[in-house]
Amino acid sequence: MVVRRPVAPAEHRSVISSEVAERIREWHDAAARAAARDNGSEQTFAYLGKKLTVPPGVHRITGVSHLLGEAVLAEVSDADRVLDVGTGSGVNAILAASRGARVVAVDSIPHALDAARHNAERSGMSARINVLESDHFGSVVGQFDVIIYESQVRLGAPNDRFTFDDVIDDAQHITVFIHDARRHLIEVSGRILFFVGPAPGQATLIELAKEEGFAASIVAQEAFIRDGQSVDYFVIRATPL
Repeated sequence: MVVRRPVAPAEHRSVISSEVAERIREWHDAAARAAARDNGSEQTFAYLGKKLTVPPGVHRITGVSHLLGEAVLAEVSDADRVLDVGTGSGVNAILAASRGARVVAVDSIPHALDAARHNAERSGMSARINVLESDHFGSVVGQFDVIIYESQVRLGAPNDRFTFDDVIDDAQHITVFIHDARRHLIEVSGRILFFVGPAPGQATLIELAKEEGFAASIVAQEAFIRDGQSVDYFVIRATPL
């Protein structure tokens, strides 16, 4: 039996360096400027055998997105009930449904929900995916075999500066997520797939998972290289102890 404990604010600090935090800030600034040049246009992506549209303001498919997508395809079976938290354009929900799973896909952004429904229909998976408006677990009912979570640092325009502290706050965000996810995960056989970048980093996430009663390990890893610099991205698989 796992004893639940209150999640204290600022309980963990990330091991990410201020240099890496500044590098990430610069990359996000560049991405925001590129998005502005698109004049708010919808983007279309070919991704792991699926064709998806992503509207402005919804997280785009990136050069490392395939790490989580491939992990979903390897993990999910037709016997599973899957929860995709922060579904965005619905990409990971669609991949899970393509394995025969029943999927609940949640997001708090209305145009993300519209995109997820459109992409599910376009992919022929709408019968297997229930798209719901929810802030994480707020409107979620029931338990699931697999929970998918791609944490994102959501930023505004380039002038909306963010600090080192803003980046490492993601560790506390994930702590709360792990704590709340437990009641929606089937005991013993349940699994969580996390996509995590340099903030808070894989070591911190594995530590947080252990403290909440999970065993966690790396199932995929890739370095993202830009401007001669690199940061690592990971998929972490967590299971109840």
